[in-house]
Order: sequence, then structure tokens, then C-alpha cells
Amino acid sequence: MNNKILSLILISILFNLSVYAQKKWGGMTLYTVRNEMGKDPKATLKAVADLGYKYIEAVDYNKGKFYGMTPDEFKAYTKSIGLKPISVHMGSMTTSNADELIADVKAAGFKYFIAPVPPMGMFKYDVKAKALSMTDDVERLASVLDTISRKATAAGLEFLYHNHAFEFEKNSKGIVPIDYLLEKLDAKHVNFQMDLYWVTKAGVDPVTYFQKYPGRFKMWHVKDMDDQGRFAPVGKGTIDFGRILKNRKLSGMKYYIVEQDQVFDGITPMEAIKTSREGLTKFGFN
Repeated sequence: MNNKILSLILISILFNLSVYAQKKWGGMTLYTVRNEMGKDPKATLKAVADLGYKYIEAVDYNKGKFYGMTPDEFKAYTKSIGLKPISVHMGSMTTSNADELIADVKAAGFKYFIAPVPPMGMFKYDVKAKALSMTDDVERLASVLDTISRKATAAGLEFLYHNHAFEFEKNSKGIVPIDYLLEKLDAKHVNFQMDLYWVTKAGVDPVTYFQKYPGRFKMWHVKDMDDQGRFAPVGKGTIDFGRILKNRKLSGMKYYIVEQDQVFDGITPMEAIKTSREGLTKFGFN
């Protein structure tokens, strides 16, 4: 084989590798495929990688393991299939167990340590009404988040708080919880993962918050809303993600995560995240 042919082969290989690398973009949360992860986590992670997602957000942590894998095992396996663990929701965090959780999160390769709801008994869920809410003690919430976030910062992680709709509603004290947290918590230690669906559900314009609190929303949860107000794949609903995305720099967003809490009309969770990834291109996500 002469040098010219060899050069052409190498160029072809590098081109194909470049094309493959370009296909790897965007993030998704494993919460969407939680049932599949419960049955076969490794096969599900491989399927997510094959769809072209680059980043993942984990939500399952139990007795020091992520989806049944030790932190080292989880980090090694995700790396082997081309996925990067970027963020993790830790609903079980407390001021007492934070050090242990943070150590495992860091060992697994995550960058963001996230409070998915108010921790330590401050989150409320009405099963009958299927309604999410929180206690009125937003001052205690801020104190707990401040304490845990400083531990995360010291360990080299970034701490975020993830919203639902209830944080945008005035409590009995006349306080809007999300505003209180944004104003009282130090941006050196606490920032936010804005869930664009839940903000919209609350009747609030995300861009208004970007303008009022620039740089505080380091991650977004991206999921659409259908005309019935239900969760929908990106591009199959009514949210104007294009307008929101134009304000990405103002918001401070570094990563975005596709999510769909529930699926409807016969589609599967895996089909939903595939459709969402296709829909992201419609609005200019990359």
C-alpha cells in the first residue's frame, strides 16, 4: 500500500470520526427512562448513547451506588460508551449525609450536585390531587441549601437548585420562594437549574428571570408542554424555546438537559427522548 492510499484512508477515518463526534451533543436525564434503567441500566445507557446524547443526569442513588454500580464502576462504564455524567439529582440530601453523598458524586465524575426539591421534609406531595408544594419555611430551606452548597463547593462541585411551579407562587407569608432563594443565597455557592416547563406552567416568563437574575441559571431542563398542559417532547408543544435560547448567555446556561416526566398517547420514554433530540435542532440547540 503506497503512502497516497494510506493517507486517503487515514483522512477518511478521521472524517468519519469527526462526523461521529459532531453527532454527540446535548444532555438528558435518566429520570425519563427510569423504568428502563430499573430493568437494565447498562443497556439503557448504551441506547441513550446511541441516540447521540453526550451528557446524562442521574437520579438514582442508593447505598453508595448509582443504578447498582459503585461510583467508579458508573464512571468507567459511562466513559466506555461515550457518555459524560454531568449532573445528579439528590433528593435524599441532608446536612448530615451531605459529605458522604458529595464524595460519591465526585467519584462518579459528576460536575453538578442538585437539589431536585426542597430537602429534609420541606417538600410536600398530595397523592390524591397529584399536587407538588413545599412548607412555608423558605428561610429554613435557604439555610439548609447554604450549608450543603458550601460543602459541595469545598469539594469542587457546583450546587444547583431545581424548580417546579410552586416556588414561583407566594406562600402564606407573601414570599415568592424562588425570589427569596435567588436574593438570599450566594451565587458563589448556589445557582439554579431552571425547568422551563414548570416555569411556564407557573405562568412565568423564563426570560424575565434571566433579566432580573442574570447568570444564575447554569442548567436548564428542556421539555415541552402540549395544548392540554401535559409534558411533551421538545418541538411537539407550545413553548417557544427559540426565544428562550436567544437569552442563553444572559441566563448563564452552560448545559441543558432533556426531560419528560411522563409520556402520553402511546409513545415510549425512549421514543420521547429521540423525538426531543430531533426537536432540539428546530430551535437551534447544539
